[in-house]
Formats: sequence, C-alpha cells, structure tokens
Amino acid sequence: MNLSNKKEKWMFKALIESQKAFNDDEVPIGAIIVKDETIIGRGYNQVERLHDSTAHAEMIAITSASNSIGDWRLNDCILYVTKEPCIMCYGAILNSRIKKIIFGLHDPEHGFITKNSSSNVVESHLKYVEGGILENESKKIIQDFFLKKRNNDKL
Repeated sequence: MNLSNKKEKWMFKALIESQKAFNDDEVPIGAIIVKDETIIGRGYNQVERLHDSTAHAEMIAITSASNSIGDWRLNDCILYVTKEPCIMCYGAILNSRIKKIIFGLHDPEHGFITKNSSSNVVESHLKYVEGGILENESKKIIQDFFLKKRNNDKL
C-alpha cells in the first residue's frame, strides 16, 4: 500500500479502526476525526456489541472527538471514514459542524450523497467531500467480512 499523500495516511488510520470492527464480528467500518494534524476521535462499528442501531463508526468518532476537545462543535475538523456515511451519520456530521468528509468506499445504495435529491444540499453544508481514498482497501475488508460470514453460515 502506497501511502503517498496525507489523505491516504489518515484513511489508513481509519482502516485500522475498521479492522477492530472486523475482529469484533461487526461490519468493518472505521472512522477518525482529525484536527490540526492530530487524531481527536476514533470509532468503529459497534452496533451488535452495544445493541444500538446508531453505534456507527462515525457516531462513535464524533462522540470521542467531542469528549476529547470538550465541545460538540467540531469546527475545522476532518472526518475520514472507510465507507460513505449513511444519512443518519451525515446529519450528525452536519450538526457537529465537521467541515470535510473524506471516505473510502462509495455506497450507492445507502450513502448520503446518493440519498440526497440534490448535490446542492451537500455542497451548501460542507466545504469538502471526497470519496475513493483507499477505496480498494476499504472494499476488500468489507468483502472479506461478508465472505467469512457466508462461510461460517455454511458450517
């Protein structure tokens, strides 16, 4: 894996979080929040562990970052997440005032970009959204997870 730029470096850190979810038998999505070149929040999916449908990687990372800086306003922060956020997480991202979302794998079925009827909604609230960073790596861990699940179901 060639970590030639800053976005890839940070996305690799989000992938480390996704591996934690994989190890816990959760859908392997990981997220980090960066402010001033420092990780202030981390999260990975914990829906099954916490029996909580809102325990997505992004939500946990937002809570972690808010606790870290002692403020719910995550101004000038960047969210790196291994898969395009869902509409619920997008709402939390907007409410927390994160200025940039950088994600790995596009999610045309459940992602917030596809679900918004107008790209103007996204553009008017966020200064920057970019997908496809370490997309193959993000896709592979999810594919490996569901392959493992299918193989375990056959036993």
